Amino acid sequence: MIYIYNDYGGTHTTSLAAALHLHLIHPSSFPLTKEEILAVPYFNQLTKQDFGKLIFHGEDQDGHLVYTIGRKSQKLVVPSLESLGLMLLNHFKVEERIIFSNTSPIVPTAMSLGGFFSRGLKINTIGVPFLVMGAKKCMNNIYELVENTKQTAITLTQEKIIVLDNNQFKKGNN
Repeated sequence: MIYIYNDYGGTHTTSLAAALHLHLIHPSSFPLTKEEILAVPYFNQLTKQDFGKLIFHGEDQDGHLVYTIGRKSQKLVVPSLESLGLMLLNHFKVEERIIFSNTSPIVPTAMSLGGFFSRGLKINTIGVPFLVMGAKKCMNNIYELVENTKQTAITLTQEKIIVLDNNQFKKGNN
């Protein structure tokens, strides 16, 4: 299986989701410190040149690959990747499955502001505190999203490609 966590920037909630998926961080250590959040691979490190690129984060304990992608406001990125994936899976008779999991619904306002200041305007002194505040606020939601993603992948065994919008996680996040 291939897991691809996606959102607007691909460097904050997606990186945290990948780290949780790969057990680089654990819910037992919540709330994370600022240092722990900033140490998550790729957290607040990607640039505009990385938009649209699949970023490999590692292989989970079951041998499944975990990626992230920043899609900006392009709503066609995931459907295009889904279509490409289906073509490759069918054409080459690959038995791999792909799960796209959208982390956008769990992004709190503080994280959006932090991303704007830090990544957009390159003002880390303002952006990073907002990012850390937002990350702390949404870690439980990210954990639930990751667990839901893994459970859905196990449950929908007949599907070659699964696209999760995760809108059920929107409530009470801001």
